[in-house]
Amino acid sequence: MSNRKIKVTIWNEFRHEKKNEKVASIYPAGMHAAIAEGLGTDNFEIKFALLDDPEHGLTEAVLADTDVLTWWGHLAHDEVSDEIVNRVYDRVLKGMGLIVLHSGHFSKIFKKLMGTSCDLKWREADEKERIWVVKPGHPIAAGIGEYIELPEEEMYGEHFDIPEPDELVMVSWFEGGEVFRSGCCYTRGAGRIFYFRPGHETFPTYYNEGVRRVITNAVNWAAPVAESTYPKYGHAVPSLEPIKGKK
Repeated sequence: MSNRKIKVTIWNEFRHEKKNEKVASIYPAGMHAAIAEGLGTDNFEIKFALLDDPEHGLTEAVLADTDVLTWWGHLAHDEVSDEIVNRVYDRVLKGMGLIVLHSGHFSKIFKKLMGTSCDLKWREADEKERIWVVKPGHPIAAGIGEYIELPEEEMYGEHFDIPEPDELVMVSWFEGGEVFRSGCCYTRGAGRIFYFRPGHETFPTYYNEGVRRVITNAVNWAAPVAESTYPKYGHAVPSLEPIKGKK
């Protein structure tokens, strides 16, 4: 990337905030607004895309102008159009970064990119979560310290049915005893993907400074590092060098 601002599109299902008074009281402008506030505008150019927008807000033009897409969904994974999923998938392969948050683990796009069920154990018991940094030299862990502690969160537990991460940056421990791979890095095609576990809608997780720092670091990490030409695939003719025995 040059010195220009990273172009971030924050995608949010935006259903809980409309249906649940508790969620609305925590995130009156939507979780997308809290995530944007955590990023700030010094280094990022931010726009929003919502499930109920035309084309879920993810038009060809919007995606073409996006360096990194963040994704939060829960209630309505099945309502996301397969056409839009394929559109996002194509952009990731061609270099767009993707940050998948919390229950986005079960989104169509994450499952398509992972090629597995992405299922897990879960429990809502308002329990403490301690997110341990297990790869302290990784740029996503910069400025975090040894761990982030959240006083109340939803539990996600192993086994988490995902491919082995390219890099595992964080692991969560929960008050009830479970552990979970909560910060997972992948590359698909030219695109970088980061899954980050915390963010249940009934807790003010996206106001936590540590969580905000991780998401900011992840966006910087996932942004394309340079302008590049998408590789050419298929029948390679002519050959670069003469082939012996061929006229």
